[in-house]
Amino acid sequence: MRILGFLLFWAAAPLFLFSQKPTLQFALLKYSGGGDWYNDVNSLKNLAKFCNQHLRTNFNLEHAIVEPGSADIFNYPILYATGHGNMLFSDLEAKNLRTYLEGGGFLILNDDYGLDPFVRPALKKVFPELDLVELPFSHPIYHQKYEFKNGLPKIHEHDGKPPRGYGLIWQGRLVVFYNYETDLGDGWDDVHNDPEEVRLKALQMGANIVRFVFSQ
Repeated sequence: MRILGFLLFWAAAPLFLFSQKPTLQFALLKYSGGGDWYNDVNSLKNLAKFCNQHLRTNFNLEHAIVEPGSADIFNYPILYATGHGNMLFSDLEAKNLRTYLEGGGFLILNDDYGLDPFVRPALKKVFPELDLVELPFSHPIYHQKYEFKNGLPKIHEHDGKPPRGYGLIWQGRLVVFYNYETDLGDGWDDVHNDPEEVRLKALQMGANIVRFVFSQ
């Protein structure tokens, strides 16, 4: 499976390879249901650039767009989904996503404000036996290149609640990371006029997620 090849490549390749032709690419998930899956158009480009600069990765700065039922998702180590509204997976899409995640893939879910009521039943369709669990501040995802001893940084206020990071854990491996009440994706994007120190925290947390994916 190609996704497993990406993970093995990351673990075994010498660092000089990451200065050559791009070997990695993020993919934006084009889901059904009417939610604005296309939101924050520069988020993945900026995260890719930051990871290339600070993690010595070699991401293509242009992300792919994939549908959850397509075999194309297996070409990408990390899928990203964001939005404000409804998210639906068909039976075929849910089965395909599960196969991808079980095979070594990873899904980052970004609540851009309003996604929460829809993302939970959508994930239940993918893994009916699993529940989202809040990750403790001690979880390794918060302690990679950058230290976030209090968990997720607060990027956008939304309802003024504390930021929370949830995960789906399948057979001991984190396969989905869901950030809620913070909106990392807006912090990665160019259009929200966030202070530089806030944007930096969002990008650092994004880099932590990427590094965790390739190290777990």
